[in-house]
Amino acid sequence: MRHATLIRQSPTADGTFGTLTLDDGTQFATGELPWKNNAHGVSCIPAGEYPCRWITSPKHGECYQVVGVPGRSMIEIHSANFMGDAAQGRRAQLLGCIALGKSVGVLDGQFAVLSSKVAVAEFEANLGGDELVLTIVGEQVCVG
Repeated sequence: MRHATLIRQSPTADGTFGTLTLDDGTQFATGELPWKNNAHGVSCIPAGEYPCRWITSPKHGECYQVVGVPGRSMIEIHSANFMGDAAQGRRAQLLGCIALGKSVGVLDGQFAVLSSKVAVAEFEANLGGDELVLTIVGEQVCVG
């Protein structure tokens, strides 16, 4: 079984960014929605430890799913650029999932995860379908 740690930065209206480090030291930038009390479709998930399994998602094809999230389901790790707070007029391509990227930068005037498809492909190749335990640490502060 593999392990990864996601360390979150403080959330902003543009999203909750962080760094995911695999047990072999490989790192990826992450993007999640801001914390909105774990509300379905508009919030990142609570900090904690979660098993992840390789699934075939109806929306994203083969990907990793984060399981055991209280009150939530179908939380996936997939490609996306924007994870802003829609209530504050920011773009979002996530409904509570975790996006991976090679870096964080500005895209169309908003902070975003960059080179996401490349990062997800590298993440999935590194894990090779192995089960994963994901530990998420960082503040849960409501934005907006």
